[in-house]
Amino acid sequence: MHSFNMPASTTDILCQLISIPSVNPMGRDLTGELYLEEKMSDWLEEFFQSIGADYERIEVAPGRANVIARYESPGSNRMLLLDAHQDTVPVDGMTIPPFEPIIKNGRISGRGACDVKGGMAAALFAFRKLVQEKPPEAANVILSCTCDEEATTIGIKDLVNCWQEPNGRSRLIQVPPDAALIIEPTELDVVVAHRGVVRFRINVAGRACHSSEPTQGINAIYRMARVVSLLEQYASKLQDSIPPHPLCGGATISVGRITGGMSVNTVPDHCSIEVDRRLIPGEDSQEFLQDVFKFIDSQIDFEIEFEEPWIDSPALGNHNNDWITKRLLKCIERVDGEHRSVGVSYCTHASPVGASGIPAVVFGPGSISQAHTNDEYIEIDQLEKAAEIFYQFCLDEN
Repeated sequence: MHSFNMPASTTDILCQLISIPSVNPMGRDLTGELYLEEKMSDWLEEFFQSIGADYERIEVAPGRANVIARYESPGSNRMLLLDAHQDTVPVDGMTIPPFEPIIKNGRISGRGACDVKGGMAAALFAFRKLVQEKPPEAANVILSCTCDEEATTIGIKDLVNCWQEPNGRSRLIQVPPDAALIIEPTELDVVVAHRGVVRFRINVAGRACHSSEPTQGINAIYRMARVVSLLEQYASKLQDSIPPHPLCGGATISVGRITGGMSVNTVPDHCSIEVDRRLIPGEDSQEFLQDVFKFIDSQIDFEIEFEEPWIDSPALGNHNNDWITKRLLKCIERVDGEHRSVGVSYCTHASPVGASGIPAVVFGPGSISQAHTNDEYIEIDQLEKAAEIFYQFCLDEN
């Protein structure tokens, strides 16, 4: 590897991370230097190597890897997992240079500044401090930098498999951690519960013909229009049939994308929609899928195809994470005063981690309202406080 320029501060680390494009193509057929996490993984390898940390790079898919580092404590049996994802959403429509970090008015701007390279920078700073200072009261710490959070979550699934189905794939994490902190922008509050998400396609077939004689064919888009109308009815039905969760709100369903047809002068023989269903703690995705299929199928006279979900992440409940929440809130209070435990409507890597039985919470600097925006930024004050909180959290005396 070439000579590595070690960043001194959390701000320096974040600026370097922003300058390395790691855009998730989000299912689109996009290639080039901007896309996937390979260069980000290269940088992380250099960072961990330069501080003398024990690390490994595990390829999950071509050009996509998890980079995992471990701090081995001399006097603790407890293992804590900190996870941050390497990828960002695309940069379409951004009003600032996405990969040229700008420091101004106490903020750092650029793609990923908030979601979630800011949190990753703070965690890297804290991890380096652990490795350099070797505090005797520290826990064993795994810092995972996972791939593909923004689309199909293959990175975190692969990580969880390292302890659920240990087969030598990982050298550093073969047993379950005692608790996990998933890094996302929470404004330094602790997210103890959030909704899950199921995403799937529904396909409808028709019969193509020339548009000058449309009655000779079967219009798949017309058919799908009936399905979409039924899903709108189903969405209203959800509000009445499933009581909202006190921390993260109610169950929802939304049609987000529709594709179909070949040309305007051809009656379309196919149409597909992509559906987003948000689950509240306690819901089962398979029960939902059976229910929505039965609701639609009972009211139409043609065949529909439900594809298997490409994302099926359960909700995060707060039934087993009380001890880790209290521990983290104590660390936050020492650095930034009193903060809250909250629930949120979005979904994170805490879903598959929590589903594996690990007590998990979500925490980090920045506001979710700035994630994915066209002028994404993070407050430097929160960034620096988060680094100290991460460090305190890793000390086993708390």
